[in-house]
Amino acid sequence: MITQESFGKTADGKEVLAFTLSDGASHVKILNLGGIVQSIVVPDRKGTPTDVALGYNTVKEYEQNDGYLGALIGRFGNRIGKGELTVEGKKYALYCNDRGNHLHGGKVGFNAKIWEHAIEGDTLVLTLFSPDGEENYPGNLKVTVKYSFQGGALKICYHAVSDKATAVNLTNHTYFNLSGEGDGSILDHELTIDSDLIVPTNETQIPEGGLRAVKGTPFDFNEAKPIGRDIGAKDIDLLRGNGYDHSFVLKAPKGEMKEYGSIQSPKTGIRMRCFTDMPAVQLYTGNGLSQQGKTAYYGKRAAFCLETGDIPNNVNVPEYAALGSSVLKAGEEYTHTCIYKFEA
Repeated sequence: MITQESFGKTADGKEVLAFTLSDGASHVKILNLGGIVQSIVVPDRKGTPTDVALGYNTVKEYEQNDGYLGALIGRFGNRIGKGELTVEGKKYALYCNDRGNHLHGGKVGFNAKIWEHAIEGDTLVLTLFSPDGEENYPGNLKVTVKYSFQGGALKICYHAVSDKATAVNLTNHTYFNLSGEGDGSILDHELTIDSDLIVPTNETQIPEGGLRAVKGTPFDFNEAKPIGRDIGAKDIDLLRGNGYDHSFVLKAPKGEMKEYGSIQSPKTGIRMRCFTDMPAVQLYTGNGLSQQGKTAYYGKRAAFCLETGDIPNNVNVPEYAALGSSVLKAGEEYTHTCIYKFEA
């Protein structure tokens, strides 16, 4: 069941709507502003409703949001080195908003847009038109994102098509804390990721080539371990990310739907199982969080993100593009599915 209500208005007077998707025991609230996942309320092991998604209570706070809390990211999730994009031999200079690099779509990404909406049964459908030249990306891009929530599983299905060759790497940037959004730390959460390789980065967190085996390193989550166990290790990649902020290459290839990992809070017993058909997932441990949220102040490592997609900067690194290219040809369909399933 989906219900709709007003969430407030933007600074320029546009109404923001909130859609609540309920499966009876649990519910998710999604905004047409940036496709934001504003809350995810699921029962803990005692049956107590627990909001496990960080967020804000007002439109104004989301408009000032520099952490992309809950947002739909595009055209390109994560980073492109120096904002340099070459498509079919033509170079495009993208806006650089992160240490000289392009991050999460640029100056005004999809996270800041009001999306068109429709309700189709138990599915919320958000659509957006991104014109040729927006953020200096080529091509008129039509994007559709479908959200459904059934059996404790939040499913997000992305679709896009362009009339020119372009680059597309959509993702969702929900910050999770399975102990509750106001709990303050995710270092005790036990995580598994089905990955033997991570993508190393330079000092500005741009992957420039090469893959690093996780065996024997702090990045090995093939068996469950607390996020905090190795996060303070003197490892060059951890130091550059100020914690985990890295792309893990999944064992199953792009296009194959798989369960790639899970994470559980020992406090609440809430477990999140994770599925995708993309080749990689970015683990981010909220190393830069520093803002007031819905019920508490969100400080460093108060949440984690698991952002599925192609490897960052793959448009400039053929080795990464071979595992999944973000270059979308004219008329070609971009698709991407991710699922977060909650249990206790």
